Amino acid sequence: MTPNIPVDEREVLALLERLHDLRRSIGTVIVGQRSVVDDLLTGFLAGGHCLLEGVPGLAKTLLIRTLADALALPFRRIQFTPDLMPSDVIGTELLEEDHGTGRRMFRFAPGPVFTSILLADEINRTPPKTQAALLEAMQEHSVTYAGTTHRLPEPFFVLATQNPIEQAGTYPLPEAQLDRFLLKLSVGYPDEDEETNILARTTGRAQASAPAVLDAASALRLQALVRDVAVSESLLRWAAQLVRATRPGPNAASVMRDAVRWGAGPRAGQALVLGGKARALLNGRFAVTMEDLRAIAPAVLRHRILLTYRAETDGIDADHVTAELLRHVREPAGPIA
Repeated sequence: MTPNIPVDEREVLALLERLHDLRRSIGTVIVGQRSVVDDLLTGFLAGGHCLLEGVPGLAKTLLIRTLADALALPFRRIQFTPDLMPSDVIGTELLEEDHGTGRRMFRFAPGPVFTSILLADEINRTPPKTQAALLEAMQEHSVTYAGTTHRLPEPFFVLATQNPIEQAGTYPLPEAQLDRFLLKLSVGYPDEDEETNILARTTGRAQASAPAVLDAASALRLQALVRDVAVSESLLRWAAQLVRATRPGPNAASVMRDAVRWGAGPRAGQALVLGGKARALLNGRFAVTMEDLRAIAPAVLRHRILLTYRAETDGIDADHVTAELLRHVREPAGPIA
């Protein structure tokens, strides 16, 4: 298959260089977490949303703020709390009076969701009713209030953080909403050298800030380019086979029958292919490789595989199941480009 490289090569090369600049800009503030940064950029380029999970203090919020600074896009942050209401997210109608005529009318006052990059901080600390207020915005890039639909700015990127659900005072996201996130990223602890560097950077007077390197027009162009990245028929079939293998059944692998209650739906396959395309472009390529799909698979599947109680008791998580599936599903034997 011949890669569908856009005609204006100079523009494409310039945009790819901006991607390298974007990585460097984020690196001026964020220490380590290279794979998380790459996955975050992959989600953004693919036009999806990302859920970041990790214990408090791992700079999840700082990472998202830094990305917003580097992208030079409108940014809003919502701190999700138990008393947060849906209107605090999407907006509400205000009753106004025209002092000249005395006529009263309602005016929609947009909420913080009307932005390009939205940080939903600690999204699992607010009840499901408020969590669900984001569903239409994430799926349709619009908000409907009192029968009127309001479009959101483009690009629109939701980055939600959550603490592990075993901590007190949390409301786990329902599966339907989890599926709206293209990727779920697991943020781990830094190593010793990285932690030492973090202490040096954050305990002095000077605080680094990420220079802006990408605007809205360039971001939208890059997201459009992702759709032009080539993927072979054999890789598409492998992606479909991998997603189908997550579903328990008589022909499923033994790990699936014992550990999984419910597998991933077709949206997971879409996320896998789009994530692979975005990862290829992020690395300067216009054709998806098997490595692209294998690398992004854990982030695509870890929130779409519902485990059995026995698996959870035995300490088996979705990443373990995905690793087993990657060994179980055969890679294409023929050419993949």
